[in-house]
This record gives sequence, C-alpha cells and structure tokens, in this order.
Amino acid sequence: MVRLLSVLVLMGMGATAVAELQEVSVGGEVRIRGRHWTNTYNRVTAGPGVVRIPAAFLTGRPLGPFGASSRFDFDDAGSDAGYVEHRTRINLTAKFSDEIRAFVELESFDIWGEDFRSDYVTGADARAATGNDVELYQGYIEADELLGYPVRLRLGRQEMKFGKGWLVDDITTAIIGRSWDAARVTYSGEQFTVDAWWSKLAENTAVEQDGDIDFYGVYGDYKHSDALNASAYWMLVRDARSFGFTQGQSPVDVLEGFLGLDKHENTYLNTVGTRFYGKSSGFDYDWELAYQFGEADAVGFMFRPFGAYGDDDAEFGSLGTDLEAGYTLDMKWSPRVFLGGAFFEGEDNRDISFGEWLFGGEPESSISFNRLFPGKPYSLILGIHQELSNFWQMRGGVSLAPSEKVTAGLNVAYFVSDEPFDRPAFPGLSFLTRETDDELGWTTFLWGKYQYSQDLSFMLVWEHLFTGDGLADGNYFARNGLELVGGTDDQDADYVHFDVRVSF
Repeated sequence: MVRLLSVLVLMGMGATAVAELQEVSVGGEVRIRGRHWTNTYNRVTAGPGVVRIPAAFLTGRPLGPFGASSRFDFDDAGSDAGYVEHRTRINLTAKFSDEIRAFVELESFDIWGEDFRSDYVTGADARAATGNDVELYQGYIEADELLGYPVRLRLGRQEMKFGKGWLVDDITTAIIGRSWDAARVTYSGEQFTVDAWWSKLAENTAVEQDGDIDFYGVYGDYKHSDALNASAYWMLVRDARSFGFTQGQSPVDVLEGFLGLDKHENTYLNTVGTRFYGKSSGFDYDWELAYQFGEADAVGFMFRPFGAYGDDDAEFGSLGTDLEAGYTLDMKWSPRVFLGGAFFEGEDNRDISFGEWLFGGEPESSISFNRLFPGKPYSLILGIHQELSNFWQMRGGVSLAPSEKVTAGLNVAYFVSDEPFDRPAFPGLSFLTRETDDELGWTTFLWGKYQYSQDLSFMLVWEHLFTGDGLADGNYFARNGLELVGGTDDQDADYVHFDVRVSF
C-alpha cells in the first residue's frame, strides 16, 4: 500500500508539473583519485582472501561467512595494490514552481584501464567488452510547503545523510557515492528538524513471500544554540529474505520443524541513538551514542560450523559510540587541536569447549555492532569501506590553515580489538587455543588540501600503520566484525592518495 501510494503521488506531481516548467539548470562534478597501498593486501582491496589457518585446526568452530581467510598480508613478499578511480557526475534540476522541482543525476564510476577499447598486441577493437556503466545515481521529485506547512516530500532515488554521517552517509568512500530508492518527508521548523523515510534496499520478485530488504527511520534534530545541539533517532533494517536449506512443506521441513532446526525468520536490525554537538569560544565537541537490538537471523545463518544449520537464535545487542572534542587557538594559521575516541562493541564466540568438539553442539554466532551505511573512515589501511567493528580507538591531532586556500593536518590513532580471536594451538584439537594479542597498531594520518578556486581542489593524503601483534595473529574486526584481518608478517604498511575534484 505504501509503495502504491508513493507511485500515485509521484505520477500526480509529474502530470501537474509538465505544464509549469519555469527553469532548468545543469551541474556536475569530475573527480579523480589515485590510490596506493604498500604491505597491506594479498591481491586487491576487495579480496578474495587467502586462508590463514588450515581447516584441520578449526573443526567444529563457528567462524562465519569468511572462514579463516584474510585479504590482508602485512608483508613485503608480494606486489602492492594501487589504482586510479574516476567518478563523473552530471545533473539537471527542473524547477516547476517555488515549491516543486525534479532532480536527475547520472554517474559513471570507473577504474582507469577498465574500459580501454583496443588490444595493442592484435589491434582488435573491444568496444563490446566495455559495457555501459552510466547509472541513474539520483532521480526524484520534490515538493515543499505541503498543505501550507514547512514540510518537504521527496520521492525517488536520492542521497541521504543524517548528522555527521556516522551511521548513514551519502558516500561509501570519499569518492564513491551512495543513493537510496526512497520516500522521505522532512519537517523543518525554527529549532526542530525531523526526517522520516522508507527505502527499498533489495526487491525480490522471484519468490512468493516478501523476500525484500527495507530501511526505515526517524531522525530528529534540535538546535538550541551554537553551544548545544541534540539529535535522536530510530532506524530499522528489515530483511525478509528466506534463509535455510529447505523451505515449504516437504518431509524434510516437517522433520526440521519437529526437531526445532532451520528456523530462520525475518531479520530486524533496530538502531536507537542520540548525538550532542556544538561549539563556543573556540571549543567544539561531538558525541554520538547508539545501541542495536533485534533478531539477527540473516547473520546467524552464516555461522554453520558443522555444515548443516546456522544459529537461528542470533540477536543484535551492541553499543557503538564516537566522541571528539577540540579547541581552535585564536592565532596565526588557526590551529585546532583535538582528542577523541570510538568504541564498537564486539562479540567473538568462535571457540568451542571440549564437549562441543567431542559431541557437537548448537552453533553460536558472533555479532558485533553493525556500522549500517557510514561515511566516516577510521583508517584507510584497515577499513577501506568504513565497515570496521569489534574494536576501540583513541585519537588526537592538529589541523592548520596556513592561508585561505591551504589547509593541512596530522592525526594519530591507536586501535585495539574489543573481543580478540582465540587462535587454535594444535591440528585436530580445535578446542585448544592460545591467547591472541588484541593490539592492532598505531596509525599516523597526514593530509593537505589546496582549494585552488571555489570549484577546483587538490588533496594529498598519507597514512602509515605501525602494525601491532594483533594484526599478525589475526582478529575479526573487518566487515562488521565478520572477517578475519590477519597477516603473514607484521611489516608496517602505508597508504597514499592524490585527489583532484572539479565541480560546475
């Protein structure tokens, strides 16, 4: 019903607007970023991983979807990873009245060399192999002042960012955007702003049951003064996909129901949180705290230590928080010094008892705080897509503005695993483990930006990782705490990128 109503409203707005077109404007952006990692990845940033612990050491242990494989190596034995990424966007805004407009944005994201058309050896033309990678990144209709109130309705594919983007941002990395197919209502008062939305993350029309993934939420923001502002929110990811090896009314299903097996149902990831932020007399602060709860069958299904059934009692239940406070000195170059930290509660139930090793047992999942859809990077070496969890961090640094066009800064951070992984000690005896170091390491992050003009900027970044023993041993803190980050050595790692951006 909600979807039908949205379609009807959208069609009605469009039909009215055709005859009232007043103004059309065009804009866009071209962004190019070269990236290079040293002593970091086995092959490429996305994997696949390489097995770090042989299966003989892990019999019966519930490891999760990625097993004991790691994309990271932290050694200088193989080749390094690097590429140049290129994002091109062009948009059109059609204004029909002071209250109604339509916005369309096309995007192409490429890695240099992916679409070159000619084979220099044979001279063959490979146009057919390049494909069409232009996407509709955004496309929505927007109506303001609904019923005479300060309410805006936006229907269609759109970016969404709430607060500082700690949990929901319009980027996945600095150059790659994120958009939702959504219906969003925004109330904007003098002090209060409230957003409510429903979005479709996945549509599964191939099954009789629902099978979709939806993302709902309400986000409220209160602006009291420059020194005190507060936000509160509730977000829900509802995953109605079917999990389990058999579905329906077959004899196997009947037997499974009698034995209480394979009972995976819908997943409900609820996130409630609050944020306090402000600045006064040179001081600034930003603190956000969130708690997650709900059924986690989509994750529990992935923990199948004996190859048959997953954890059908899995639940979310973790805290996440981020705090930063700074002070800007009233002097030349306007230096700002800051201290901060973050904590994402983790869970690691991947060890088993002697009885479970001998007789088997019910699978138990390891579910850490889910980062949802963030845009805040804590490390460009350890967390390229900002999906790190099951860790805590302390950080500090300084930023400077030597001129109106030049800014620079240096950040230092320390990372520790919240719940470290117990490594197996002997083959065949997977219940025997040895202690794993929880220290992941230190990072230094040096950056500089030159704003040549309002439309053109250049940025250079260098991050260095002083690798801790916890990375050489291996801990589960990547991909929301589900993937092992473990190397073959403890060599320090580096990351460098150069970013050019022009908008129009």
